[in-house]
Amino acid sequence: MYNYELDFSRIKDLRVSHNLSQQEIANYLQINQSTYSKFELNKATIPIELLNKLANYYHVSLDYLLKISDNPNIDIICFDLDKKQVGENLKKIRKELKLYQETLALEIGTSHSLISEYESGKKLISLTYGYAICKKYHISLDYLYGKVKHP
Repeated sequence: MYNYELDFSRIKDLRVSHNLSQQEIANYLQINQSTYSKFELNKATIPIELLNKLANYYHVSLDYLLKISDNPNIDIICFDLDKKQVGENLKKIRKELKLYQETLALEIGTSHSLISEYESGKKLISLTYGYAICKKYHISLDYLYGKVKHP
C-alpha cells in the first residue's frame, strides 16, 4: 500500500540559491505566493504540471527535485508533459513488471479504472501516484513522465 512522503525541500533550496523570492517563483508558475509557500513548507502537494515547470526553469530533473536522485544534471528534456506519452510509459513499465492494472492500483492505493485512464492518456498521472509507482518499483520519475527516454 502507498505510504511514501513527498519532500519538496529542494524547491526552496533552488529558489534561495538563485536569489529569488517566493513571489517571483509564484509569478512564474502563475499562482499566488501563499500557495507556493505551502509547497515549500510541505503543506500542499505540487501538481505535477507545476513541478515540471520548476524542473524546466531550474534545468534539473524531477528525480532531483523530489530527492529520488542527488544528481541534478542529467540529460533531461524540457517540455510540457504529454498525457498520451506518460500513459504509454506507465503501461510499458507495468507490463515489464508483469503487473495487472488491478494489482498496480492496489499497490498504490487507487482504482483500476484510474490506472486505465492514465494508461489510455485520458488523464495525466498525479504526482502522488506517479511518485508512489517510482518509489515502490525503483523507476525514474523523469522516465515515467517522459523527460528522459531510458529508465
